[in-house]
Amino acid sequence: QVQLMESGGGLVQAGGSLRLSCAASTNISRMAWFRQAPGKQRELVAKFTSDLRPNYPDFVKGRFTISRDNAKNTVYLQMNNLKPEDTAVYSCYAWYMFKEYRGQGTQVTVSS
Repeated sequence: QVQLMESGGGLVQAGGSLRLSCAASTNISRMAWFRQAPGKQRELVAKFTSDLRPNYPDFVKGRFTISRDNAKNTVYLQMNNLKPEDTAVYSCYAWYMFKEYRGQGTQVTVSS
């Protein structure tokens, strides 16, 4: 059983920054960050591809950066120049041994 624990969410003004962390109970290659706002579908915001390269949708390119510290089994999401439309619950996902795992999520609120 894999456990994922996110941290780092909070309230920030537009234009500000936050860094989210996702600590896994074991070393996992395939990890990603998704978000979901009220009344909206879940959307991918950053992921590591199968060859461990970062990948982003256009709406966060240049603002969000995914990184990892394998020694700590932790993946980070650095979010800069945040916008009110980035407000959502951000969740860490991992795929390990043919199963999908999700953290409990962390709220990010961006005020205008």
